[in-house]
Amino acid sequence: MSTKAEFQDRMLSLGLARVAEQAALASAKLVGRGDEKAADQAAVNAMRDQLNLLDIAGVVVIGEGERDEAPMLFIGEEVGTGNGPGVDIALDPLEGTTLTAKDMPNALTVISMGPRGSMLHAPDVYMDKLAIGPGFEKDVVSLDMSPKERVEALAKAKGCDASDITVCILERPRHENMIAEVRSTGAAIRLITDGDVAGVMHCAEADITGIDMYMGSGGAPEGVLAASALKCMGGQIWGRLLFRNDDERGRAAKAGITDLDRIYSRDDMVTEDVIFAATGVTQGSLVEGIKTEPGWVTTETLIMRSKTGSVRRIVYRTPVE
Repeated sequence: MSTKAEFQDRMLSLGLARVAEQAALASAKLVGRGDEKAADQAAVNAMRDQLNLLDIAGVVVIGEGERDEAPMLFIGEEVGTGNGPGVDIALDPLEGTTLTAKDMPNALTVISMGPRGSMLHAPDVYMDKLAIGPGFEKDVVSLDMSPKERVEALAKAKGCDASDITVCILERPRHENMIAEVRSTGAAIRLITDGDVAGVMHCAEADITGIDMYMGSGGAPEGVLAASALKCMGGQIWGRLLFRNDDERGRAAKAGITDLDRIYSRDDMVTEDVIFAATGVTQGSLVEGIKTEPGWVTTETLIMRSKTGSVRRIVYRTPVE
């Protein structure tokens, strides 16, 4: 096994697109069927099978929990043929299992890959997140600002009124005060039920999605995936780990994290160039959902490389029996 080979992001990008595609196709059969676990498992199985065809010595650093929760793609799992570069992999085989089960918008299969040691090993805890799109000075907004201050600072930077800003927030009881404070500025809020990786990505294409900023707490692993996406698309994201008990602080220690109050920037979470792929499962703002017609199925995949800033959209149409 050789993990010394150079990380060939250009050559691996199309292989990564196929990984995301096949996971989406596997879960597509379960869209609207009300079974989150079955949809997730189908995506996991397909993603693992495809990853094991790639000439990489891959380690899952952001996955679906610890080893004892297998058969998910667990943290620390080794994937690939072993013949090729050592790589870190962050993945969510089905981002939006509830969205898939209920046939709601913006369910995606998501995967990112970078050189070994390039991604934060985020423990499975909550993370307070804040993200904006490209084109702004560094630290225009910060996690230390109140929600009201963030909206006002971004409006000032954009040269617009607060009422022209739209913020994406995960609809959860824990965010009620944040939502009220953002609305007090006159800003609009797009509430999402699930899928905060997509929520963050929406900031990077504000002209298309209409979303200027993302804020709120969600899974820390998804924060690293979102940072991978923004590394490619442009934009800023900050994250601070949140701990509810000693068990969660223990998970951080296990992941090698000693400063529990640290605020991580995008480039702290993803330190080197990465490739990122996302395939639409249900209809979305970023990519088309899977379309089936007699004899055919069609997917759309976004494949991006941070090294070049290139963004490819791949439409894959394949016959089905």
